[in-house]
Amino acid sequence: MQCPHYDAGRCRSCTLIQVDRPTQVAGKEAHVRELLAAYDDVTWLPAVTGAESGFRNKAKMVVTGTIDEPVLGIVGPPGPYAGQSVDLTDCGLYPPALQAAFGPLAELVTRARLQPYDLSPSAEDGGAPGAPRRRRKVTPRDAARRGELKHVLVTLSPDGELMVRLVLRSTEAVARIRKHLPWLHATLPGLAVLSVNVQPVHAAVLEGEQEIVLTDRETLPMRVDGITLHLRPQSFFQTNTEVAAALYRQARGWVDEAAPASLWDLYCGVGGFALHCAAPGRSVTGIEISAEAVASASTTAGELAALPPDAVVGGHDAAWWRAAMADARFSATDATGFALGTDADPELVVVNPPRRGIGPDLAHRLEASDARHVLYSSCHATTLARDLAAMPSLRPRRAVLLDMFPQTDHFEVLVLLEREVAQPGAR
Repeated sequence: MQCPHYDAGRCRSCTLIQVDRPTQVAGKEAHVRELLAAYDDVTWLPAVTGAESGFRNKAKMVVTGTIDEPVLGIVGPPGPYAGQSVDLTDCGLYPPALQAAFGPLAELVTRARLQPYDLSPSAEDGGAPGAPRRRRKVTPRDAARRGELKHVLVTLSPDGELMVRLVLRSTEAVARIRKHLPWLHATLPGLAVLSVNVQPVHAAVLEGEQEIVLTDRETLPMRVDGITLHLRPQSFFQTNTEVAAALYRQARGWVDEAAPASLWDLYCGVGGFALHCAAPGRSVTGIEISAEAVASASTTAGELAALPPDAVVGGHDAAWWRAAMADARFSATDATGFALGTDADPELVVVNPPRRGIGPDLAHRLEASDARHVLYSSCHATTLARDLAAMPSLRPRRAVLLDMFPQTDHFEVLVLLEREVAQPGAR
């Protein structure tokens, strides 16, 4: 993949962009295999890859520049563009439908008079005579109380609809944005959800707790492998829809083969694993700390339970889904707290934690449980290896690397763990 921004030094986000794709994938797989080298009986499936460009369904754009000439992109990395506004609306990681949304959104900034949050201090350092003057390092204190609009966050659904979130310092501009909503709907026909997120803190924090939805619709339908998941503004969703679908398909295949009567999906998000792995006669419990995500998962479960009689979703008819959803529930609570707070154990547990992993408390709880299988989806192989070491009786049997983030050293890995049963007479 060729990128003019990387070549010019304007952006360094794609750290592996100069490495060919097969070598990228091989390096990632070698890294995770090395971390799991102690488990010599793991069957590794071929790595899952998708498109190397145009794959991202979400853009996180820093807003700089001025009201009349806003810039959506990033603040330049160390080097010749350090501290400068860098326009990334043509970034090759974004599909054309996402790129096409940035122009109207930049115009909205001007129409609604949204002052970009100023990340540059007014003072400048001196320098040698004739040398260009460079701005000094910016701190949160430098940028305090200058400007309103911090970020524009845009998510694209597989059906071409958009969720747009404007991260503002306060609610001062909400009325002006609402005034221009009819214009934005006309200019961006695919706009499904528009919200304002209020992030008043002068710190490197992407978003705040308060979310104000300005459209009638509050969720963005994300159709993944036949199932329509619902995404609310503050819900997490994988940034690579194609590879995420492959992740859920593989998980469902392994779960169906294990055929558990009961399943926990811990860190369930909007219900991707839980809903793909549900089946008639199988109780499914999804646990997620985000109430927004749990509301999204519950919405999808309700829709699947109430499908029209002639509907077919994911290869199953309405009667199948009614039975599958009969014992599916989702709860907004801490995953570790939930597991430690009950003596009941499911037959299979799915965990999909953030980069920090599941941690020692949950690992020890799973190790001591009666669960026969654990399906671990990890975005950080180092914490995966640490967690596996804390669950010695749950042995990795199968694994697959999913190249969710091409051009970077990040990836997802899915590992199926099976309870190792002690042989009679073993000491």
